[in-house]
Amino acid sequence: MKLSKEKMKTIYMQMYRSRVFEERVNEMFMKGLIHGTTHLAVGQEATAAGAINALKPDDVMMSSHRGHAHCIAKGADLQRMMCELLGKRDGFCKGVGGSMHIVDISVGNFGANGVIGPGIPIATGVALALKKDKSGKVILNYFGDGTTNSGLFHESLNMAALWKLPIIYLCENNLYGMSTSVEKSVSVPNIADRAAAYGMPGVIVDGTDVQAIMDVTATAAERARRGDGPTLIEAKTYRYLGHSKSDKRAYRTREEEAEWKAKDPIKSFGEYMTKNGFKASDLAKMRAEIDKECDDAVTYAQNAEVVSIDEARSLVFA
Repeated sequence: MKLSKEKMKTIYMQMYRSRVFEERVNEMFMKGLIHGTTHLAVGQEATAAGAINALKPDDVMMSSHRGHAHCIAKGADLQRMMCELLGKRDGFCKGVGGSMHIVDISVGNFGANGVIGPGIPIATGVALALKKDKSGKVILNYFGDGTTNSGLFHESLNMAALWKLPIIYLCENNLYGMSTSVEKSVSVPNIADRAAAYGMPGVIVDGTDVQAIMDVTATAAERARRGDGPTLIEAKTYRYLGHSKSDKRAYRTREEEAEWKAKDPIKSFGEYMTKNGFKASDLAKMRAEIDKECDDAVTYAQNAEVVSIDEARSLVFA
């Protein structure tokens, strides 16, 4: 897919914004400023920016528990995101949802789910609604490799294929379900191989290559809009940090991590940009702007009003 300079800038800034936002979140967790847990996608930014930028602005998406980058690529406000993580009233869910439940219907972000699996049938239901409404829209559904071993995954793909629903199932295969290697938990060489059982295309893509992700997502979206049904995309990617904040990554080697970091999606896309009309100083200016944007989001959230216990109860319990 040939990219305009404006599109390249948008994608680069989305990826770098996701990276810095999550680095700030990680720092705050380490300092005890954020409670609960979070699942960071540092290293996986290409799958978010690439797939979402291949869709139309009014298409919708459903995220996963590791979903900050998806939200940012779909246009989420950083201050409201940070407020959500800190339990502040200005958060997307008034601070009661936290990291794994950010939702913003106004931009087509239908939210995430802290439980492994349920997001897939929910997204499949949204796809059914889109088809019945004859909206011409598609839904992009993100999930991890571990989710593909759940019954909900298989039931949903079967239903979507049978009814030819306008949905793109995008598996971010970062090689580990918590601490369990995909090689020890998945019965086929590639997760995309499972698509054959349901009569839909199964596509494997380099999850560090933004343009490759855009290409396969655009093809899947075109198929869905034609009424030909869903596609399963497997993006082979990697998370640099642990499964969650308490994960010391004892199940993998530092050599493996270094090998994947050498293919860093932000660095490689930045190199592509400098060969196609941008100067290194242009990229540095973008990064400086985003560094400040993320720092401002942290300051805003820390000073924002905490949601009261009474209000939280009224929002959570019926």
